[in-house]
Amino acid sequence: MSDAAWKPRLIALDIDGTMLDPATQAISAAVKAAVRRAVEAGAQVVVSTGRSTLGTLPILDGLELTSGFALCSNGAVRVDVAAREPVSIETFEPGPVLAELTRRLPGAIFASEDIGAGSLVTSKFPEDELHGPQQLATLDELVDHPVPRLIANWVDHEPAELLAAMTGVRLPNCTYTVDHYEPWVTVVPEGVTKGAALEKLRAELGIASEDTFAAGDGDNDIEMLRWAAHGVAMGQAVEIVRAAADEVTRPVAEDGLAAVLDRWFR
Repeated sequence: MSDAAWKPRLIALDIDGTMLDPATQAISAAVKAAVRRAVEAGAQVVVSTGRSTLGTLPILDGLELTSGFALCSNGAVRVDVAAREPVSIETFEPGPVLAELTRRLPGAIFASEDIGAGSLVTSKFPEDELHGPQQLATLDELVDHPVPRLIANWVDHEPAELLAAMTGVRLPNCTYTVDHYEPWVTVVPEGVTKGAALEKLRAELGIASEDTFAAGDGDNDIEMLRWAAHGVAMGQAVEIVRAAADEVTRPVAEDGLAAVLDRWFR
């Protein structure tokens, strides 16, 4: 999409590794300014993240977003930005999934999302890895009710080990992604991806599919990058993510997102 006359009308942006630099745990002034210019030009900016609602709200505040929608938990939860409240939630029964993951990832710890309240956890996660309060729970308590998102953290293992353990695995009635930076599996309801949630929102907003843009860096961004008319992978993304994109920009540490958005919103 090099045509200077073209401008995206729906801009889907991942948070961690795309807008927010994991090394600094901050969004740079350049990226904030680039997002603001897009909003002021009339584009619909949709924060699309694997984070929970609680982990996303501070980002919306930091970007000064006051309208539209955000997609949390890889698309399982849609948030009304003005109200700061979920307006749609998709869930799944975690019992069969937990049974399979405990077998394949011995020693893993788990967290199920309790929307707006935090997470139920089988063991405490590091505070910078799981947003919001953590309440200790048994496996039985975790499977007591449907959830929008379940996380498995295979502590003391490398991401490559987890990827090998999960290669070719199908989990019942859900969709899952693996993290390339941490030994995590993130599980959401079957058919739920950032791309699927964005397509539903795009249709509701009446925005043409050719006017869509997305930027991301992780495994959970692949469907979103393929969905967009112009998908951009961050420079530090692994090859499978880069291959899903139309373009690769500079890494997040070098404000790669701002460099791309500035092409249309200077």
